[in-house]
Amino acid sequence: MKQSILSKDGVSYVVPFILITSCFALWGFANDITNPMVKAFSKIFRMSATDGALVQVAFYGGYFAMAFPAAIFIRRFSYKAGVLVGLGLYALGAFLFYPAKMTGDYYPFLLAYFILTCGLSFLETSSNPYVLSMGTEETATRRLNLAQSFNPMGSLLGMFVAMNFIQAKLNPLDTASRTQLSESEFEAVKEYDLSVLIGPYLVIGLVILVMFLVILFWRMPKNGDKNHAINFIPTLRRIFSLPHYREGVIAQFFYVGVQIMCWTFIIQYGTRVFMAEGMAEQQAEVLSQQYNIVAMVIFCCSRFICTFLLRYINTGRLLMLLAIAGGALTVGVIFLQDRMGLYCLVGVSACMSLMFPTIYGIALSGLGDDAKFGAAGLIMSILGGSVLPPLQASIIDRGTLIGMPAVNVSFVLPFICFVVIAIYGLRTWRRSMSGTE
Repeated sequence: MKQSILSKDGVSYVVPFILITSCFALWGFANDITNPMVKAFSKIFRMSATDGALVQVAFYGGYFAMAFPAAIFIRRFSYKAGVLVGLGLYALGAFLFYPAKMTGDYYPFLLAYFILTCGLSFLETSSNPYVLSMGTEETATRRLNLAQSFNPMGSLLGMFVAMNFIQAKLNPLDTASRTQLSESEFEAVKEYDLSVLIGPYLVIGLVILVMFLVILFWRMPKNGDKNHAINFIPTLRRIFSLPHYREGVIAQFFYVGVQIMCWTFIIQYGTRVFMAEGMAEQQAEVLSQQYNIVAMVIFCCSRFICTFLLRYINTGRLLMLLAIAGGALTVGVIFLQDRMGLYCLVGVSACMSLMFPTIYGIALSGLGDDAKFGAAGLIMSILGGSVLPPLQASIIDRGTLIGMPAVNVSFVLPFICFVVIAIYGLRTWRRSMSGTE
């Protein structure tokens, strides 16, 4: 008889698993309503792509800044407490969009994003190892892949909301026309656009408050909450001495970077392709977001397929093969300058689907109670989403490079990321074959 992945020692964790898995969808929503905002803020405030990418710096910088404080908090208290603090900060950041809009300035929005993602850092630092603890260690990676399968569902909703309730409702003036506006005309357009932009964030803030109350009053399991000793430095030395963990942090940095780059700059990539076909800028942006949604649907379906395949294929080997395929598709993104390149970029999402939870599960394997701090190191590696997209944006702002559209050339960065992930998959596979860590 096959062992249930949601029980241990006769105890069922189905309801707690459902509640925590809902959080995976909620931070997926936050991630993917945010990616199109790089382009939206660039238009609204008449900025370059590089300045617009500061949204990602603030967003993923919050993950980096709060990961280890979150781990210390969780170690001192509990996974449930960490989830509640995460939801509280998430809601606060979302509600801060209203005063940010009242200032009419760009930087208060960055502060709101930063606070929101401090909450997401608490959520992910808590929820990922919490899910790993809701059953046996043998089924932990499969369980985390199942939970993470609901993350792209939230992402799909975030993309849908961004496309239909933000991008499609912004003033249709294109970037070039906005530069010709007088100061009073510009302020009127900006005021309207910011009013459109903040609406979905205020709604999700209310949803998060409801989720906070449900988890607050539900009795949750205390697996992994027995040891409250901090021992911060000795624990870090211990976990970073393990090759599978240390290399996992590096691989996760590059994975998050490639995910955010591919899902953020598909808007710029698609807009260039469609405008070359004679399409207006706003129409091209909305159509590009539709392609982004298709990419997320493929990502979501692939996640379930790959979770099934993990029952039969070595984890490291499957990770390596998908990274190689992702790199090959990225070559097409770079060198194909029509819709075929865009199709390759959409296809990359199928290869990425397995990567985050699988790297996470491999890296935390065998860490036991140290997984709380191990999780924090992996969440800090989400800094890749803050560091790499601005680098890609700075390439895109060049317009043309080596006789090619700069947006195409910029996908050299995602290609490098896939190479790093493939190496980690290969090393993991070899270690599993030799029985070493």
